Amino acid sequence: MEMLDKIAGIEERFEEINRELLEVGEDYQRATELSIERADLEPIVEKAAAYRQALQQLDEARQLADGEDTELAELAGAEIESLESQIEKLESQLKGLLLPQDSRDKRNVIVEIRAGTGGDEAGLFGADLFRMYTRYAERQGWSTEILSQNETGVGGFKEITFLIKGKGAFSRLKYESGVHRVQRVPVTESQGRIHTSTATVAVLAEVDEVEIDIPEKDIRMDVYKSAGAGGQSVQKNATAVRLTHIPTGMVVQCQDERSQLQNRTRAMSILRARLYELEEEKRQAEIDATRRSQVGTGERSEKIRTYNFPQSRITDHRIGYTTHNLEGFLDGEITALIDELATHDEAERLAAAGLDSQNGH
Repeated sequence: MEMLDKIAGIEERFEEINRELLEVGEDYQRATELSIERADLEPIVEKAAAYRQALQQLDEARQLADGEDTELAELAGAEIESLESQIEKLESQLKGLLLPQDSRDKRNVIVEIRAGTGGDEAGLFGADLFRMYTRYAERQGWSTEILSQNETGVGGFKEITFLIKGKGAFSRLKYESGVHRVQRVPVTESQGRIHTSTATVAVLAEVDEVEIDIPEKDIRMDVYKSAGAGGQSVQKNATAVRLTHIPTGMVVQCQDERSQLQNRTRAMSILRARLYELEEEKRQAEIDATRRSQVGTGERSEKIRTYNFPQSRITDHRIGYTTHNLEGFLDGEITALIDELATHDEAERLAAAGLDSQNGH
């Protein structure tokens, strides 16, 4: 009954919030805080009520099955089977709801793609990944906005940073952080030899100014003239902005916008997201120092996936997932893999929290 004990505390808190909301009066800030907390707990309380009811019905059905009346016993037997399956499903859903939620899950994301080893070919692969994520975002009904880009001049990117706006974008894309590797014959290669190139992806949660306050004294700003793909100066005025965060040495550059102010605003949003990620990494390390979920680490140096063009094969090395639909995958059909990664991550976290199926109810 360990799970019911965990639920009981949540149900008590839910009742307490309901009472407080009735007495809160005109303290609107407190009312908002309580309403947010209530909304977070409500799905658990509703699922728990259905779970308790199913357990009670199962108990009653078992009593009938043991009774004298054979006809009733037969009906009860069929009901027991149905209830046991229902309870198993409810239990699994409750376990998922009881897991500590990542506070970043509902946020928009800032994605940074950087060409790694492989020269121009790595830059072209970075452009392929950018298209893959933007096509996926379109399929989800999300919007995409480029924040900063540095082109290679042959249709690729040395690096590109973009914002994806959509409900739960972080919860779906957080597994994409890491090193992506491509194996293919470059367009420029006359001998037809397969080259291996890499690109690094970092997925950051978007944060606002209230959440991360960066003192002005911690930032050094340099302005310079924007350079085009071939390195030629594009503008007469120095509108490109380079921000250096002095305490960490982190550098962010933005040059795509026409005004210095717009570039600074964009650079600040990227810097905030990176600093927030640093804080979150520290916090996560403290929480699960004993056990890390392999899927959820998102370490920048970790090789997570290989895109093999000659065999039209994609392999995710973290969970051993392989698909041969490379063309569709690069066109944004990545939902199936994201589902697999999320399921694997949840199983790992359930085990770490002692809520895995072996614990039963």
